[in-house]
Amino acid sequence: MGTEERIEQLRRLRREAEAERRAPAPGKGSARERLAALLDPGTFTEIDSLARHRAHGFGIEARRPAGDAVVTGWGTIDGRTTFVFSEDFTVFGGSLGEAVGEKICKVMDLALDNGAPIIGLKDSGGARIQEGVISLDAYGEIFRRNVQASGVIPQISVILGPCAGGAVYSPAITDFVFQVNGASHLFITGPDVIKAVTGQEVDFATLGGAHSHASISGVTHFVAADEAQAAEEVRYLLSFLPQNNLEAPPSFAPEDRPDRMDPGLATLLPDSPNQPYDMAALVEKVVDDGDFYQVHRHWARNIVVGFARLDGRTVGIVGNNPTVLAGTLDIDASTKAARFVRFCDAFNIPLVTFVDVPGFLPGLSQEHGGIIRHGAKLLYAYCEATVPRLTVITRKAYGGAYVVMNSRSVGADLAFAWPTAEIAVMGAQGAVNVIYRKELEQASDPEARRAELAADYEGRFSNPYAAAERGLVDEVIDPQETRPRLIRALAMLRHKRGNPPGKKHGNIPL
Repeated sequence: MGTEERIEQLRRLRREAEAERRAPAPGKGSARERLAALLDPGTFTEIDSLARHRAHGFGIEARRPAGDAVVTGWGTIDGRTTFVFSEDFTVFGGSLGEAVGEKICKVMDLALDNGAPIIGLKDSGGARIQEGVISLDAYGEIFRRNVQASGVIPQISVILGPCAGGAVYSPAITDFVFQVNGASHLFITGPDVIKAVTGQEVDFATLGGAHSHASISGVTHFVAADEAQAAEEVRYLLSFLPQNNLEAPPSFAPEDRPDRMDPGLATLLPDSPNQPYDMAALVEKVVDDGDFYQVHRHWARNIVVGFARLDGRTVGIVGNNPTVLAGTLDIDASTKAARFVRFCDAFNIPLVTFVDVPGFLPGLSQEHGGIIRHGAKLLYAYCEATVPRLTVITRKAYGGAYVVMNSRSVGADLAFAWPTAEIAVMGAQGAVNVIYRKELEQASDPEARRAELAADYEGRFSNPYAAAERGLVDEVIDPQETRPRLIRALAMLRHKRGNPPGKKHGNIPL
């Protein structure tokens, strides 16, 4: 066969592949349209466009479209190399067989070898039944690569359609999961199987929709209204992240002055320590241009985590949120914050922690649900982190929760406190009830005596100065100085060298 014949054969195979791909449903882009929306214009380079399945039986051998059910390759996002794969639901329902698995594994290997992010656009019915155990083996190869790449390159999954069975585990291992509201679903077993096994009736949205996973299960980190917004959100997220674990995150010339003070911080906290305020609003007053990109915004809302910039450089933010459950730490909040802390530590992102925590959430369900084990995840994550770590105590910092929230004792590089900070084993009322129980039982006016003792306790312990005397707080600062103080501290810590003892890995209390 001559050169011209080979070129014509190549053209014919590609025409056949495009003819095989049916028009997507309304509101859904094709696999290639989705990549075009995600990547810088004209930068996508496809690989394995002629790969075809080798399966036989069940009539599948009659259809062998070039490229099979996934489009793979690389391009750039804001000029930085990014590797991608986009599953194609119009071909065999986007199901994963041997050829699809090989294509995804190849592009994942390229991403890992070249130290660049990998983004998967997911729209798949799961394992290809006609290929049997081979399709399951292909999933195993992908999972293994997800784990090898974890903490080395950023991994992002964007759920744009159904994602069922084995297809859900790869996204669960990746760093961030996006879902399109109303169009995407994640579940291990579908509604029909659940009804057959348990008798429960549930629809797709309730079982695995974006709202369910973003607010209840915590599987999904970000929810987009449509595919176009999802692409923009992914691009924006990457602007905060380095290419890999050996590089620093990108920095930008800030428009916000590094010495800017915000007098509004002094009045943000209510006069009563029992009144709530929005921690996200506080963070926005401190960071560059008020831009705080929350992660897991809808799940475990008693703690906020996310990315921001200080003087143009990426930081990871963790803060108790008094508007929900008074900012207490519970099972979900501990897990949410621990995973975020570990991500930031893996990718050289300094951590800034804002503390207003009255303790761990009490209750039988929390104790039996393993709050000790889950709270220990956050403690472990902070103790393990070697990136620059700063803490600002705004109000309450009580008991073990104070220690867990990046206190000096677990390795914070610098700890600042506002004059409103209350650092103690517990609140004044609780402390008085324990310490002076017998005296209060015998008092002629227990309530008056309790108020007197509580005021004395607050004067001695519910302030930051006792901690500052012992160096557990490095400085008590005016709230309006928070931004410039943090920026100067981060500049000092820019070349911090972590030197943990050598080991294979620790045993985090999962």
